[in-house]
Amino acid sequence: MATRKALIFGISGQDGALLARLLVGKGYRVHGTSRDAQLSGFANLTRLGVREQVQLHSAATTDFRSVAQVLDEVRPEETYLLAGQSSVGLSFGQPVETLESIALGALNVLEAIRFLKLDTRLYHAGSSECFGDVGQAADEDTAFRPRSPYAVAKASAHWMVANYREAYGLHACTGILFNHESPLRPTRFVTRKIVSAAVRIAAGSGERLQLGDLTIERDWGWAPEYVDAMWRMLQHDRAEDFVIATGRMHSLREFVALAFAAVGLDWQAHVDFDPGLRRPSDIAHSVGDASKAREVLGWTAVTTLEQVIARMVAAERGETWPMVAG
Repeated sequence: MATRKALIFGISGQDGALLARLLVGKGYRVHGTSRDAQLSGFANLTRLGVREQVQLHSAATTDFRSVAQVLDEVRPEETYLLAGQSSVGLSFGQPVETLESIALGALNVLEAIRFLKLDTRLYHAGSSECFGDVGQAADEDTAFRPRSPYAVAKASAHWMVANYREAYGLHACTGILFNHESPLRPTRFVTRKIVSAAVRIAAGSGERLQLGDLTIERDWGWAPEYVDAMWRMLQHDRAEDFVIATGRMHSLREFVALAFAAVGLDWQAHVDFDPGLRRPSDIAHSVGDASKAREVLGWTAVTTLEQVIARMVAAERGETWPMVAG
């Protein structure tokens, strides 16, 4: 049997690098894209020890020609679309770039697959942000009520994937992933910002951490488990959308308290509230119901928030951390 090929659009980010490592471990020939593969550092791939086992290509999902070119060259059995502007906060300042990189990017990949008549299974990275505020755990039938440019773009891409699946018969699915963290998160994400600051303060930096609304509640999981769910979706014979979540909701205040406790500090002595860090519109409560993923894919989240934070703290201190699910 020939070795399977996978193409990851957006391989340099947290999820792309973790997915690349997972697929390399499963014996895939892994290809990945960046806007300029010759200039990109691919630090996450290097950190995970798979940089030399991945073939890299230059492609921008907002450019149809480069998308079609790399798909035609690689002709993968599995395609993972993880590229696009990934920060909710940044999307308020860059709404046009956010919409283009996410919605137009998805359209270009879908249309290129259709145009080339590729026999590939497509995974699209959706987002729990599409749901907006939820009074109870959201599942695949929960209505979308996006509250940010990022969420609007993700919702648009989600329905394009569904439309190409129904209208053109593409094997294309969306994973509606709730928040998932790892030490590979960029520091602009509040979870990494909190952990990094806590470790520096514990080491004697003397700084104070500035944060916005601490009452917001999120469903935080362990990113290596979530990329395993992505892979499982494409092994399923029928293309279906799945919510991926822990089903457990915690406030940002809880996250901060756990992070500082992990370094032996009381967070209240080191954290200040900055109203300027509030978003123009934000989600107060977000939690998912991954029952379908458990029943159909055999997937369930097992890592607790305390374990996620402990691993992020360990990595911030230069210690080893588990790079696999669980």
